[in-house]
Amino acid sequence: MPIIESSYKPSFLFKNVHLNTVHKTLFYSRKNSYRREQIRTDDNDFLDLDFSIINSETIVVALHGLEGSSKSKYIISVVNHLNKNNIDCIAINFRGCSGEDNNNMYSYNSGQTEDVTTIINYILNNYNYKNIVLLGYSMGGNITLKYLGETCKIPSQIKGGIAISTPCDLEGSSIALSSWYNTIYIKRFMRSLKKKTLLKLEKFPDCKLDKKAIAKAKTFTDFDNAVTAPLFGYKNAQDYWRQCSSKQFLKDIKLPTLIINALDDTFLSESCYPFNEAKTNNNLFLETPKYGGHVGFNTSYFGNDLLWSENRILNYINHIISK
Repeated sequence: MPIIESSYKPSFLFKNVHLNTVHKTLFYSRKNSYRREQIRTDDNDFLDLDFSIINSETIVVALHGLEGSSKSKYIISVVNHLNKNNIDCIAINFRGCSGEDNNNMYSYNSGQTEDVTTIINYILNNYNYKNIVLLGYSMGGNITLKYLGETCKIPSQIKGGIAISTPCDLEGSSIALSSWYNTIYIKRFMRSLKKKTLLKLEKFPDCKLDKKAIAKAKTFTDFDNAVTAPLFGYKNAQDYWRQCSSKQFLKDIKLPTLIINALDDTFLSESCYPFNEAKTNNNLFLETPKYGGHVGFNTSYFGNDLLWSENRILNYINHIISK
């Protein structure tokens, strides 16, 4: 498919990539009243699903980014907007992200599509939705794309997917995040990830992870070599990134799927923009606005409409479920 020309045109202030990236996190104040359902997994663990339902025939499964949750401001914002426009939502909490520690030493990673399958099966067995749409942000976008590309038999109720600010190439994104201009973000990620892992080691004292290597980790290369790769059975960080990057699965996506990656997103490397894959797959639509930051896409700071991405998501959902 041809690359989509984006309608996103921010005010002068939001041409600053860092302001655009952090604005919702710092200033979005609206709340959402979820109804939580806890479901079991096959490996003696659980997933917390937060429902926000207005009795629609369409439900959006929203997958948050790294160390996010259903309480992430961008998730609350899109759930509120979709509910307002008569669409039900489930805000997923990946393992260990719901406020309650999960049962196992491992929690989640950027390619863990097995949990998406568990969630979809739960919806199909307990609800009667005509349409299901997957919506992933950042890491959640990578999981969404990987699921859509690698899954051989996707249920007919799933009509397509949307991926926002997605690191399609995990190694490229990891290198980008180690740059000096991303110092504030990588420090925040490392602080949260290391804290959780060190608490896990107290809970599982027989675990063989290198505590000193974890404490010293400053980049995703450090952390994924010390934690993610050994816990999930990968050889090292590079092997994990190679196997879990969604870019290699894009050619096999058979449902209409929209990727929105801003060209100024400092979390993404050049390899995270799948232009060639979009040009050769009629089901894949790639939109690359000049501005937008990482999960930003705010418009006018002094206006009432800060919801460009939410409106774009809504329009695309309505487009694919009307086919």
